[in-house]
Amino acid sequence: MCGRYAITLPPDAVRAFFRYVEQPNFPARYNIAPTQPVPIIRREREPTGGGARRFVLARWGFLPGFVKDPKDFPLVINARAETAAEKASFRNALKRRRCIFIADAFYEWRRPCGGGTGGGTGGGKRKGAPPSEPFMIRRQDANPMAFAGLWETWTGPNGEEVDTACILTTQANAAIAAIHDRMPVILEPADFDRWLDCDAVDANEAKALMRPAQEDVLEFLPIGADVNKVANDNPAVQIARGSVERPAPRPKAAARAKAQGDLFG
Repeated sequence: MCGRYAITLPPDAVRAFFRYVEQPNFPARYNIAPTQPVPIIRREREPTGGGARRFVLARWGFLPGFVKDPKDFPLVINARAETAAEKASFRNALKRRRCIFIADAFYEWRRPCGGGTGGGTGGGKRKGAPPSEPFMIRRQDANPMAFAGLWETWTGPNGEEVDTACILTTQANAAIAAIHDRMPVILEPADFDRWLDCDAVDANEAKALMRPAQEDVLEFLPIGADVNKVANDNPAVQIARGSVERPAPRPKAAARAKAQGDLFG
């Protein structure tokens, strides 16, 4: 799952990377949590034709249109990429309302040996068990992250409208699997238009983009327990408690074949 993340890069750098129209000035956020307003990017049609990327605030917690009372519906912050197209809650959004969550890091918790994979948001643990270890995960190239997401405008009984969104998750790659068995779907810039353009790119084609990041895209480092509390939204959350781990890329097929041949040369 992905239950906490951060946006700490300067707004101008974020806008230059994602190329949205608006020029918002927003503060650094070190510990974003569910139900909070979060920035997403979605594609909107222009009156003159074509489309443009738009910066929009949405509630992190997806509400399908059929929900009558949010109090009776579970908090949905993630959707599984493998089954989103089959679920009534997400099927239409995957076809018509895809978005990008802006981020530059996310957090996961590793359970101690014997505690299973993935510690859960906030380092939750069984009684008597040692605490889960929090990690910060970010891109090796120091660029922002683009989480694939879905959005929906929920309309209440009195006509009130709330923009809501969730992050799509997928099976963890080999590097992140050491910490957690799931990870956000992280889009590369070359795929932004294909993901956001719901008119030209159907859900089946978009599904091909919902895959784990390559092993050498991300790096991770252990951090302290400050991240466990939502109220801690400051740089201290990201102070390293150990060394940065940067997984190396897998060798290409030709290189692997040559290396195997060398063993018998």
